Amino acid sequence: MPSSRPDSAEQSSRKDVRCVDRVIIRFAGDSGDGMQLTGDRFTSETAFFGNDLSTLPNFPAEIRAPAGTLPGVSSFQLHFADHDILTPGDAPNVLVAMNPAALKANVGDLPRGAEIIVNTDEFTERAMQKVGYETDPLQDGSLDDYHLHPVPLTTLTVGALKDFDLTRKEAERSKNMFALGLLSWMYHRPTEGTEKFLKSKFAKKPQIAEANIAAFRAGWNFGETTEDFAVSYEVAPAAQAFRAGTYRNISGNVALAYGLLTASRQADLPLFLGSYPITPASDILHELSKQKNFGVRTFQAEDEIAGIGAALGAAFGGSLAVTTTSGPGVALKSETIGLAVSLELPLLVVDIQRGGPSTGLPTKTEQADLLQAMYGRNGEAPVPVVAPRTPADCFDAALEAARIALTYRTPVFLLSDGYLANGSEPWRIPELDELPDLAVRFAQGPNHTLKDGSEVFWPYKRDPQTLARPWAVPGTPGLEHRIGGIEKQDGTGNISYDPANHDFMVRTRQAKVDGIEVPDVEVDDPAGARTLVLGWGSTYGPITAAVRRLRAAGQEIAQAHLRHLNPFPKNLGEALGRYDRVVVPEMNLGHLAGLVRARYLVDARSYNQVNGMPFKAEQLAKALKEAIDD
Repeated sequence: MPSSRPDSAEQSSRKDVRCVDRVIIRFAGDSGDGMQLTGDRFTSETAFFGNDLSTLPNFPAEIRAPAGTLPGVSSFQLHFADHDILTPGDAPNVLVAMNPAALKANVGDLPRGAEIIVNTDEFTERAMQKVGYETDPLQDGSLDDYHLHPVPLTTLTVGALKDFDLTRKEAERSKNMFALGLLSWMYHRPTEGTEKFLKSKFAKKPQIAEANIAAFRAGWNFGETTEDFAVSYEVAPAAQAFRAGTYRNISGNVALAYGLLTASRQADLPLFLGSYPITPASDILHELSKQKNFGVRTFQAEDEIAGIGAALGAAFGGSLAVTTTSGPGVALKSETIGLAVSLELPLLVVDIQRGGPSTGLPTKTEQADLLQAMYGRNGEAPVPVVAPRTPADCFDAALEAARIALTYRTPVFLLSDGYLANGSEPWRIPELDELPDLAVRFAQGPNHTLKDGSEVFWPYKRDPQTLARPWAVPGTPGLEHRIGGIEKQDGTGNISYDPANHDFMVRTRQAKVDGIEVPDVEVDDPAGARTLVLGWGSTYGPITAAVRRLRAAGQEIAQAHLRHLNPFPKNLGEALGRYDRVVVPEMNLGHLAGLVRARYLVDARSYNQVNGMPFKAEQLAKALKEAIDD
């Protein structure tokens, strides 16, 4: 840090610096304490430093939850390392607790020996009684198993800002920046980026910007001068974890938005998003609304039905059309998704899954919309389903979903979830020549010759390879055709109530989806195991971390992970049949397990969790070990 720590070299020489290979930090406080911002800034500097990382934001559904209560606690967990990592970590090495509620809500997750930094100013008798503490946990010995650092964060922050023309309440708001400065000192994080960020964020309020910077610097200097923090830590960059390239930290929702934008450029189509704000999908709308310079049009509709209706209209008009939502919104959109199946138009339905049913747990994660995506429409209405596995993979999954939609003229479900959407990790920005060619050919003229020799345009005359119908942009002379939800006659697209035609069209739409070309599933099995763990979506990180632990302990286990859930990879049945036991961990009550049981007649065993949180690696390792020993 520049002028803020002129004596840093001399000070640091008197303190022990320890090298560690990884650290898990959790910031926790009231939802108004700025924990998400604090975590974001620490993450950004960690990414800039070159560590591999994974994050887990966790916050209440209420915009301003009751202060000082357990339901009102907001937290941000960051796992960073000098090697390849896959999860935000099972148990924090460091907890920063801004009040008694934050301590009580999170102390149960800490291993013995973890460090706890608490804001002692908030540990008043009333605040402790509010969350059920009968005695002061900082004094009663209940935290003796941990390294406790009592720090009067509020008092120190107010003191650091005494020369600013701020009220005490205004000054207290900067205590999260004091905490960030302290943690930045403890782990040797870069600081210039945070100061630049604060100047930009509060550009219209320069005094507030300078106050936050002063609090941030005061936190850093406190770490260097206080005797309570005798050790700082270094986590080297993860030089071997990344292939060569340019990287940035990215969340799943931002990666997905960039993937959609890239798909529109690769297809040379305008991007249209018809959406209604809903947690945890709203950030995609926010991000794409900033991209007007790329020809993106975003429409914030009055409700979910209007959002997808506008998107389907944009698809008919020749755009790469997208609608974003979560589970409750999918229910409302289901009729229009069925209409898109009937019209056979490309449409991306992005479902950022959350805990349900109904409003459920808006800010928590779940994988319980898979069967809704597969079957949640009237009639036979097959829709391809694609699922990303990590936050950065949301970019590639968006490109793949667009490829399928544009090639096969069909709506496609993209199933992400709250864990991926809000979590972040390093993302390698691809080179242009690495991106897929998604170029589309619109219908230009007649495509069928009648018996009398006249040439006409048949809107449902299909490509023999893909079974896709032609995409005719409205206004193209001679390509006028009828659209709507009533069954169409094969070829001509005229309204048809003929039973044989309906049977043919239903089977053809199913055959189109069944025939989509997707890559074979890859099975990671270096030792010829008898047990296979099969996952999909965001379970990839915890499953892979658990598999690594088991193999390191001498256990034999195979792993496969699905991106394509409809249709399944063609080799999936053969791959499953090679194993005596198949275990399917899911954040639902067994959706994929039921599908593979029914399709391939294998005894897939479910391992399920629906508590709104992602799996922990140790939890999965224990369950998989039991399956291996069974």
